Amino acid sequence: MSEDQALFDRSLLRKRRSRFAHEVESREFLIAYVAREIAERIEIILREFPRALDLGAYHGLLGRTVAALPSVGDMVYAESAYAYAALCPRPALVCDEDLLPFKDASLNLVVSGLALHRVNDLPGSLIQIRRALAPDGLFMAAALGAGALIELRTALLEAEGEITGGASPRVSPFGDVRAYGGLLQRAGFALPVADAEVLKVVYPSPRDLMREVRALGGGNVLTARNRAPLPRRTLERAEDIYRERHGTPDGKITATFEFVFMSGWAPHESQQKPLKPGSATQRLADALHTDEHTAGDKASFPKAPKPKNEPAP
Repeated sequence: MSEDQALFDRSLLRKRRSRFAHEVESREFLIAYVAREIAERIEIILREFPRALDLGAYHGLLGRTVAALPSVGDMVYAESAYAYAALCPRPALVCDEDLLPFKDASLNLVVSGLALHRVNDLPGSLIQIRRALAPDGLFMAAALGAGALIELRTALLEAEGEITGGASPRVSPFGDVRAYGGLLQRAGFALPVADAEVLKVVYPSPRDLMREVRALGGGNVLTARNRAPLPRRTLERAEDIYRERHGTPDGKITATFEFVFMSGWAPHESQQKPLKPGSATQRLADALHTDEHTAGDKASFPKAPKPKNEPAP
């Protein structure tokens, strides 16, 4: 994908994330939430995963949490920003999430937490992940969904519209659960699943929320973004709008985070496959202990009685 076609300015994203790398441990709440959820989902799977990858690892919290499971063996950490890769356990490497340097069928498990929503070629990244997985290998990830940060997004747009007469996105867009599910299918994963969870988080102020968003790489890094910084007056108006609509009685604010959890398997002959239409061997009516009636054009209905002749007035 050429630079002109890219949705996100990946170079700017790496620079901004690197500036906040030293704060990641104090701002890991959302990463920790995702790490626990993914680890719990993997824990109930009766399968061994000898070689695993944490893709877009931040400081490695997700990978460390998953690697602590008895079913998971060696964990490799991959990060696009060197400042974060330096914080990860070893072995760790620097690479973009959509340019993977792994051999085909070399991994049994790939996990990713809050990283894939910011890649330029997500379909390509998913295809590379599927190829890197050995047959019957598992991919499980969490990305921000379309409902994430809706309060902040709305407040910034309305404030800029009021003051300047026009508005541009100040928070990067996120995909919805159906889009993520469709991409898993397109990438060739077997048994693809995508589900969404919503988490409400309380922050001391809109400024604290915005700083955390930037630290996690969720600020506006669109290639077609408005390059002019947000004026202080607009920012203050956005804070007022946010507090008016989403403030708490003790002066804090709430923020919505929607997480889309994705999972899929590298195809293998042992996996369950959907039956072909018309191949059922038992009638649904028998299973439900009820009568079966035809429908549609094949249905037969009693003929309506002919009207009786009425006497002329």
